[in-house]
Amino acid sequence: MKVSREQMAENRRRILEVASRLFRDKGFDAVSVAEVMKAAGLTHGGFYGHFSSKDDLITQSLAHVLAADEGGGGDLRAYVNSYLSPGHRDNAAGGCPTAGFAAAIRHQTPAARSAMAEGLRSQIDRIGKALPQLDAADRRRMAIGSWAAMVGAVILARAIDDPALSDEVLEETRAFVDAGMA
Repeated sequence: MKVSREQMAENRRRILEVASRLFRDKGFDAVSVAEVMKAAGLTHGGFYGHFSSKDDLITQSLAHVLAADEGGGGDLRAYVNSYLSPGHRDNAAGGCPTAGFAAAIRHQTPAARSAMAEGLRSQIDRIGKALPQLDAADRRRMAIGSWAAMVGAVILARAIDDPALSDEVLEETRAFVDAGMA
């Protein structure tokens, strides 16, 4: 049975969404192509109709999820508060792709690293647009510093087994970023 173009596009979108969640939750190496396809409700054999390899899937899922990752525009304080929250910390699979992939991306292909760089540029631009009161150089500096602090805080808060310290990392980083926006 021939699959329509619309169904092919929907299948590809579903594969990318499932893969990005699994990769954020378990890491790139711990997720197999068969696992992604099963979670997407598709057969393993259909994979190569969409992607040339697992590396291609990694690159395409990064580009997909980073393009869809919204935030940093509009109400920056609300975004910071949501990002640096226990709820976000505790939802690695559905959380920020940058925080989920940052440590592991250096072991991936140049194409995957390029997709991550494009996502970083986009997020810096979004945060910068939410800081119109600053001149261009200060706006960029604040956007880069804030994003780096936020991502680092989430990575650290997820990495430790001390709930009080984990919460403190989030709270103090939130206060640090807020002070920089004042």
